[in-house]
Amino acid sequence: MSIPRARKALDGIPAYRAGKPALTEAHKLSSNENPYAPLPGVMERAGSELARINRYPDAGMTVLHEALSERFGLPTDHFAAGTGSVAVLFALLSAHLEAGDEIVHAWRSFEAYPIAADLTGATSVRVPLRPDATHDLEAMAAAVTDRTKVVLVCTPNNPTGPVVTAAELSAFLDAVPRHVLVVVDEAYVEFVRDPEAASGLVALAEHDNVVVLRTFSKAYGLAGLRIGYAIAHPEIAASIRKATPPFAVTDLSQAAAVASLEAQEALDERVELIVQERIAVVEMLRKQGWDVPDTEANFVWLPLGEDAMDFALACDPVSVRPFPGEGVRVSIGMPEVNAQLVALAGQWLEARA
Repeated sequence: MSIPRARKALDGIPAYRAGKPALTEAHKLSSNENPYAPLPGVMERAGSELARINRYPDAGMTVLHEALSERFGLPTDHFAAGTGSVAVLFALLSAHLEAGDEIVHAWRSFEAYPIAADLTGATSVRVPLRPDATHDLEAMAAAVTDRTKVVLVCTPNNPTGPVVTAAELSAFLDAVPRHVLVVVDEAYVEFVRDPEAASGLVALAEHDNVVVLRTFSKAYGLAGLRIGYAIAHPEIAASIRKATPPFAVTDLSQAAAVASLEAQEALDERVELIVQERIAVVEMLRKQGWDVPDTEANFVWLPLGEDAMDFALACDPVSVRPFPGEGVRVSIGMPEVNAQLVALAGQWLEARA
């Protein structure tokens, strides 16, 4: 039987792998999810939208863009939302890349980057991280050619955790041609405490070719509602909106996002709990002898190399995210589950001593 074939570009593209399910939701430390319930006001605001799900959502996302405009002090035409920041990235790349173009990004970094690039027909240029799991921005700048259209900078970097510093990003932006889009992916920015960390918003204020990606999935705890956004020069934001399917983001998701923006005090308290747990987990793992890179996200990275899969199996019933041949990413969950993971990690080391 002969059936129509998909594009050849799909032949080499792996399917995106979600985090492994766990025995209980509390034991799932594989997807960088927020372990806490939605912020105050979210359930009520979102629930009110259920009565009108027979209607299409607001395609212009007017109320959400207005709320973001108020939060960041920028006109509404600087924003473009979609079903998670990853979908916004896919729309951005489809709007700005085509066959023959190049996109430069660090590796290991977010696994959706090469998938998004390959779908456009562009060439994904991967620049290795430095030994301390940080971006090598000098090498990334050197990798830019006359075919480069986009550069991706993930800070904090997923899955390793370190941030790009403000000085590093500033020097990088000065070195990159102005016609190249520099996407600063800040999915975990709310967890950053390093005073030297780069700010995508500061970079955007100084460079029209910067695009900042943000999400409501991590700190805000709306992963299941799929909503994220870009902040960019109006012409770039408009290109993202054009490449985004109409009615992509439900009114329920938009209402939940707006309610989350209004719950800043509760958000700050919740994020601080996760940050303090992160600090404690890193300290305990390092005391056991683990080489844990500095992390400013809601996860830690264990550079296990070829032992990644064995370690992930040994963590049962806690679910972690292995990257075969490279390492394991462990999300920060509730304190009792974090303690269980640390104990399992210690036992694994002792068994191999």
